[in-house]
Amino acid sequence: MKNYVQPGNSITLTAPYAVASGDGLLVGSIFGIAAGAAALGEPVETALVGVFDITKVGSQAWTVGAKVYWDDTNKRCTTVATDNTLIGVAVEAVASGAGDTIGRVRLNAAF
Repeated sequence: MKNYVQPGNSITLTAPYAVASGDGLLVGSIFGIAAGAAALGEPVETALVGVFDITKVGSQAWTVGAKVYWDDTNKRCTTVATDNTLIGVAVEAVASGAGDTIGRVRLNAAF
């Protein structure tokens, strides 16, 4: 196909803020996981699909299949939809302890 560009599992985005490898980032409606470190305004290869362990709100229990949203203000995942962007679903249950700050998410790559 002469109009084919790339598979689309990852793309290069301009970092909207400084990110480290494995950090979530939101550019407009596109959410992904940084494959490497980048300063604000630098290009960063970004994974759009897959299952990732991502920082979440502590003291918030997750159930398998729960919708997961990105809180771009606090740079972490939550199950609270208000003012946040849907990014995928939880694929493992997570307890509600204050120290339970990592959740496993399957990205939806809808945008």
